[in-house]
Amino acid sequence: MLDRLQDTPPDALLALIAQFAADEREQKIDLGVGVYRTDDGDTPVFEAVKAAEQRLLDEQDSKSYLGPEGDRGFVHALMPIIFGADASMGGRIDGLQTPGGTGAVRLAIALAERAGVTRVHVGTPSWPNHIPIIEDVGLKAVTFSHASEDGSADLESLLDVIRQGKAGDAVLIHACCHNPTGIDYTPEQWEALADALADSPVLPIIDSAYQGLGEGMEEDAGGLRSVLAKVPYALIAYSCDKNFGLYRDRVGAFYIKVDEPAQMSAAMANAAALARANWSMPPDHGGAAVRIILRDEELREQWLAELDGMRKRLRWVRSHLAGADKKVDSVPLAHLEEQNGLFAMLPLDKAQIVRLREDHAVYMAGSGRINIAGLTKGNIDTFIAALADVAG
Repeated sequence: MLDRLQDTPPDALLALIAQFAADEREQKIDLGVGVYRTDDGDTPVFEAVKAAEQRLLDEQDSKSYLGPEGDRGFVHALMPIIFGADASMGGRIDGLQTPGGTGAVRLAIALAERAGVTRVHVGTPSWPNHIPIIEDVGLKAVTFSHASEDGSADLESLLDVIRQGKAGDAVLIHACCHNPTGIDYTPEQWEALADALADSPVLPIIDSAYQGLGEGMEEDAGGLRSVLAKVPYALIAYSCDKNFGLYRDRVGAFYIKVDEPAQMSAAMANAAALARANWSMPPDHGGAAVRIILRDEELREQWLAELDGMRKRLRWVRSHLAGADKKVDSVPLAHLEEQNGLFAMLPLDKAQIVRLREDHAVYMAGSGRINIAGLTKGNIDTFIAALADVAG
């Protein structure tokens, strides 16, 4: 039977990682891998996380199973961060722990399928794993344009999807710090989306993977909260991998918003059954560390201060790139200052991207996506000069 399997092409990003590692040039620049880096190029463990892990080491008295719902204390401690003061909306929001934001997205799509969704609309470009997850669950992925040519969000394309949607449709929306474009909806656009969704049968699935890396914790949650205030049902995928720096620990959560509290029992039972069939139990360590941080005022403030430092550094990089707009022919940079998060898209062709790699040791995805956290005070001007060279 295994002879029937056909080979699949290697993941392009993983291949890029290998190429970068093999490059012996000292001034090489990695803009591919989607992790935060300090100005020294490191991806450190948060000090707040280290303190929480030490407490966990000292106090944890068992490694016994927690069940498919995972650490419920972690799930509930996150809710005010995501949803605000009335976090449960009177018993209409609840959730469970997942293996990273990816597990949360997978669970959202699987539960949507079980609830009768047959197709999911996705704005493109999007995170490369969104469509494979949708199709692997057995649903149809239908694309629409997320970004306009001027570097702003293509709101009308999304509104058309919502207005023309039918029962059995869902739409996947990035909550903030859009991956890969960095292009977010404005507060006014979020209100328009919320109003449109309130009058539509389309189910919103909101992927929040970067809260705190855009404009701020409250600001980055504003759009999601606008939608939840007006729609009867929604599914939310959340990741702590970026804003707590817990990438390899796979820390995520999945939440359900229902119309009436009495509907929550069946919704959660189905979510737990799907989780049990997919991964049985989520990994506990990272979620437990987050729970400790969020329940301890001192650690919570320390975490928020560290996150604030990350956000300020990303904003500096965007500002510096935007300031070099006139130095680079045919590659607009000014709009990058208005965008958010780790990622941005540069309008480069394949040949230019190859030249950046071969002539200047600059490694980036073939799509033109860059991780701006790979740029530091020590290499950003080198990158701008390389960009000017290949764009000229």
